[in-house]
Amino acid sequence: MRQSATAGPSFPTRPLPLDTRFDLELLTSDGGLLWLLEADQELGLSAALAGAAQEWRHGPVRHSLPNLLRQRLLQIACGYPDQNDAAMLRHDPLFKLACGQLPASGRALASQPTLSRLDTAADAASCAALAEVLLTVYLRERGRLGEPTRILLDFDSTADPTHGQQEGSCYHGYYGQHMYHPLLVFDGDTNQLISARLRPGNAHASWDALAELERIVTAIRQCWPDVPIELRADGGFAVPALYDYCEQHHITYTIGLISNARLEWAAIPLLVAAQYQRDRLAVAHVRFVSALRYQAESWPQPRRVVYKAEVMAAGTNTRFVVTNRDDPAEALYDAYVDRGETENWIKDLKRACAADRLSCHGFWANQFRLLLHAAAYWLLDTVRRWLCALHTPRMQLDTLRLRLVKIGGWVRELTTRVRLHLASSHPGQPLWERLATRPGRS
Repeated sequence: MRQSATAGPSFPTRPLPLDTRFDLELLTSDGGLLWLLEADQELGLSAALAGAAQEWRHGPVRHSLPNLLRQRLLQIACGYPDQNDAAMLRHDPLFKLACGQLPASGRALASQPTLSRLDTAADAASCAALAEVLLTVYLRERGRLGEPTRILLDFDSTADPTHGQQEGSCYHGYYGQHMYHPLLVFDGDTNQLISARLRPGNAHASWDALAELERIVTAIRQCWPDVPIELRADGGFAVPALYDYCEQHHITYTIGLISNARLEWAAIPLLVAAQYQRDRLAVAHVRFVSALRYQAESWPQPRRVVYKAEVMAAGTNTRFVVTNRDDPAEALYDAYVDRGETENWIKDLKRACAADRLSCHGFWANQFRLLLHAAAYWLLDTVRRWLCALHTPRMQLDTLRLRLVKIGGWVRELTTRVRLHLASSHPGQPLWERLATRPGRS
């Protein structure tokens, strides 16, 4: 379907000037969405989400919930996060084929108003059901190679700016903006996204963390009763309720601890030793790590605190971590620092999957959208895992989409099949060849 009957811009190229037209039908800009479709079919994601989503329609429907969810997930994964994008993408031949319609003779997909109503129909119960779907997908995929030797839960929060009167939008003093404050949980060993929970903008980093931890731990132990579970988080999650729960349920934890005068005083001997070592050896950087027993006023008993004293050209730095692990102090601190990789996973979720585009008015509609963006992350990340298993260097998700998905093609509806003609000069062709021969592909 043509987007515009008017001429496009002209360019003064040589040897001849160039005119443009949006007038070629049955072309797609996203030939690689077929791999996202394959990931969706393998995960059973859109079908499972449809079983949990709120059906707001009565009587006969034109677009089934599974197709609505698939259309929405594919749009997000291909870089079209807004429902308005469906105004033209509903006619894209490959999107139509992915959602069960023939590319030329099939009817158009759902329009923007239908997709908007899908979002606004969500309520607390349907969002909770969708969150359970994502957790179930995680557990199934995590166990593909057998029972894990451990599960490392990385808890983190992020700032999603708001730009209107969305329910739950509040000013956060630390970030200096009106925002939502989602809670995200990743598997620290595999970078798989486990949970994405929307919270008001003024929520403390630890708000709802205990409820989310209980939900996830219960599901994990139903699958693998004996698997060790570890919790890793920054200082925003340093609250006694989390320590108590972990200790009662035999979960090891390593959580950043906000500094105070007592801790800084206890770290002075180690800091002095680091400064002496730096001066004696005339080096630019010295780091020492040690441990102590410490009891805050709100704690019923002392706990182990591992702390770092670091001297650099820019100055000194001390950091503290509370834990119930008995590993050597330096090894434990290094394992805690590895949680910084979570920031890259959050960047993937926000940059490639536009998880900060929460522009509905209702809070539950935005929670629904956040879960859809998390599901789109699963599609892209699944394709990335296939490629990594084929010894392809790991890519950021937006790089993966650029190299694999964003390829123009001509879709032909033949009598017995559909044929997609792709650009012969596209540099992503080797990735297609690897995916086509991956083990286990039917």
